[in-house]
Amino acid sequence: MEHLIHPRIKNIEISGIRKFFNMVADRPNLISLTIGQPDFPTPEHVKEAGKQAISDNFTVYTHNAGLLEVRQAACRFVNEKYGLHYNENEVIVTIGASQAIDIAFRTILEEGVEVILPGPVYPGYEPIIRMCGAKPVYVDTRHNQFRLSADLIKPYINERTRCIVLPYPSNPTGVTLAQQDLLELAELLKDHPIWILSDEIYSELVYSGKHASIAKWLRNQTIVINGLSKSHSMTGWRVGFVFAPEFLTKHLIKVHQYSVSCASSISQKAALAALTAGKEDANDMRKLYEQRMEYAYSRLVDMGFQVEKPTGAFYLFPSIEPFHTSSFEFALDLVDKAGVAVVPGSAFSAYGEGYVRLSYAYSLETLAEGLNRIEQYVQKHKR
Repeated sequence: MEHLIHPRIKNIEISGIRKFFNMVADRPNLISLTIGQPDFPTPEHVKEAGKQAISDNFTVYTHNAGLLEVRQAACRFVNEKYGLHYNENEVIVTIGASQAIDIAFRTILEEGVEVILPGPVYPGYEPIIRMCGAKPVYVDTRHNQFRLSADLIKPYINERTRCIVLPYPSNPTGVTLAQQDLLELAELLKDHPIWILSDEIYSELVYSGKHASIAKWLRNQTIVINGLSKSHSMTGWRVGFVFAPEFLTKHLIKVHQYSVSCASSISQKAALAALTAGKEDANDMRKLYEQRMEYAYSRLVDMGFQVEKPTGAFYLFPSIEPFHTSSFEFALDLVDKAGVAVVPGSAFSAYGEGYVRLSYAYSLETLAEGLNRIEQYVQKHKR
């Protein structure tokens, strides 16, 4: 019966991040710096709102797009934070940002069209693009501080280009885009019939200045992806948002409706607390992430690693070129000989080869122990 499975599905592999994590997870005494999971608990007032929803028996279907009050709160949140103007008919509450990405691609992509992505990039885009029959086209950002720019994109635009993915701050590099980058991209794309999928899930974790969304300049071409997983340490609550002009949202809702009906009613009540009373919940977490970043970055630089200093998110992406080995072999050897797990850069496209991703969404004590072990490994194995 296996021959009856769709070949596109058979040819897709599980995420390289999860594949490596699962491979080494049972190793004893392992320090894992692999998963992008905030190590802070969900804020108490958010948890209480979820508990109250259960006590009130609010365990029901909601409007397919989400509770009206949640959608309105989400619109106010992005307006106050980023100057974006959406109404309640231009946002859908999704099952995390991942589902938002899925319904966006399934709504706008078709057989044979192309999607431009920065390389290296989070591995969650390419499989969905391919399942839609579209073709991912990678742009090498390694020599531009991992920033996708108008100059880099321009040669790849053609009549088949349907969408450009802008994920910033970036997973895996921690690099974000400045307003000037966005203005240049907007100038390039404004005359092209091309969608922009702007994945801004780390928008509240920007260390210097304020996050800016390209939707501020190209509203009718932009699909904004966001959510509460990173900003409010709510990964397991699965609350995401997709913002888009109403003429597109009325089609996005069809795909969403037949996929999941609606997001969890309990999670939506918790989300309402996060978006209203918890608008500044990310501030303390962001300060601690920045401290951890400064510590981990300086440690890696002192060890001799070449690494871009992150401006957001909670990842470092150092080059392992001096070790003259593949990123997978390096990561596996680091587990075997140092008891530390990082993610091979090859999980983030071919352009991630030669790097590894280290998450600093861990306590300083865990980071210190992990980096001490890496330093000992480097002293023995660097050539």
